[in-house]
Amino acid sequence: MSTTKYIFVTGGVSSSLGKGIIAASLAKLLQARGYRVTIQKLDPYINVDPGTLNPYEHGECYVTDDGAETDLDLGHYERFLNVPTSQANNVTTGRIYQSVIEKERRGEFLGKTVQVVPHITNEIKERIQILGNSGDYDIVITEIGGTVGDIESLPYIESVRQLKWELGEQNSLVVHLTLIPYLSAAGELKTKPTQHSVKTLMESGIQADILVCRTEHELSDDLKRKLALFCNVGKDAVIQSIDASTIYDVPNMMLEEGLDAVALKKLGLSSEGMPKLERWNEFLQRHKNPKATVHVGLIGKYVELQDSYKSILEAFIHAGAANEVKVKVHSIHSEHIDENNMEETLKGLDGILVAPGFGERGIEGKIDAVRYARENNLPFLGICLGMQMAVIEYSRNVLGLEGANSVEMNPDTPHPVIDLMEEQKHITNMGGTMRLGAWKCNLVPNTIVAEVYGESSILERHRHRYEYNNQYQEQLESAGMKTTGMNPETELVEIVEIPTHPWFVGVQYHPEYKSTVANPHPLFVGFVKAAYEHSKKQDNLAHI
Repeated sequence: MSTTKYIFVTGGVSSSLGKGIIAASLAKLLQARGYRVTIQKLDPYINVDPGTLNPYEHGECYVTDDGAETDLDLGHYERFLNVPTSQANNVTTGRIYQSVIEKERRGEFLGKTVQVVPHITNEIKERIQILGNSGDYDIVITEIGGTVGDIESLPYIESVRQLKWELGEQNSLVVHLTLIPYLSAAGELKTKPTQHSVKTLMESGIQADILVCRTEHELSDDLKRKLALFCNVGKDAVIQSIDASTIYDVPNMMLEEGLDAVALKKLGLSSEGMPKLERWNEFLQRHKNPKATVHVGLIGKYVELQDSYKSILEAFIHAGAANEVKVKVHSIHSEHIDENNMEETLKGLDGILVAPGFGERGIEGKIDAVRYARENNLPFLGICLGMQMAVIEYSRNVLGLEGANSVEMNPDTPHPVIDLMEEQKHITNMGGTMRLGAWKCNLVPNTIVAEVYGESSILERHRHRYEYNNQYQEQLESAGMKTTGMNPETELVEIVEIPTHPWFVGVQYHPEYKSTVANPHPLFVGFVKAAYEHSKKQDNLAHI
């Protein structure tokens, strides 16, 4: 029998309270106490995965080593724990129903009527326990998307109710995250929304074991006692989660509140000693005490929603701390850049990152931004579509290939320097059919990437359909844009550099997915270092 313990994190009152950050923070504390921990996310929407969702709808689509297109919360899990996630760490209602319907079609239910209970709930319970049954983890934390009372979440809540009963005492607990709003007119915090939320959870047969209360103001002892009394939990299980200056403060705040100690006590596990957070706190120290500021332009087409580039923004925080600088990211919409305003829009930056994306909207602005970085010797990093834009810009403006483009933007381009991958040409289904997950890349010695990685071969995560067209490689290389990284099996060009430029790198993969607090991504560290060197040069010039 599995000895794995399970923690379920539910939310009430409002969405966007930060269940993912609380789950990741609790996991970090338990990990720092020596427990093997992982986190999974159950998403109530009917999409099979977030891969087909618009970034404006859902924020970024995060990708794991094994090619799962997942919720962005898995990025938080990896950044906090420094442990890779997988297909098993993100489950959607769409995937649950797809699996049950496929079983029904195969006749596995022996002619029975297929129902939400027990068939859907059994499938959910199986998915929750896959990670626990692997033997790799002492504790599995399961975050349930949405809020209690949502129609979509009901099968998940019912599955948790059943599992708590099946697992027995001290083998599971429920952490319920709620909001304690502050009414400025009355000048007080109100507990009623939390009471209603806990009541709704109880109506589904689940008693919350721990309450985590999101608040903008300190919770008094009296208020905690009131919540404990009306919500049927111990006073030590009422945890304050006050607004933090950075998400990376939250583990320490939860430690102060005793969240990990209460959870371990309820699970019958030892909570002796203090969590080993030295490395975490060293990072926080550097992050909060930068010695300088660098200004980086993030050129993208979804910049109105910060979550669209969540992993990139977090990777800059990690790389900034590694360089002891604050990275001030200026989000610039690529649709708003053209030749007339390029100078005005981009001046004063110490580096430019052209972000990933799909489709032709805002493409010319990205190409203009690449040109500006190239011609002004500004450190440049192009990711996925950003790398492709760098190839197009160089083909047009250096090679003189008029009309050079990607067939994604112009199927009739006379110079398809970016083409559809051969294996993608006959695909009709859009979901889960791109090049996904970790692929090998061999690096050319004595290049920027070889220096920043300190290795000759790397594994990086991909999410793309279009690729560098090798038919143009010789021309591009002769003109000065070198291929410095290549997949050894497919000969897919993964990395391009311009050696005559101070720091110019375009990568087909997504380095941001692998940046964590413990291991800032070397490409981001190198890019931020180059931006810092550029800013110092500019300061010196200003003083001449």
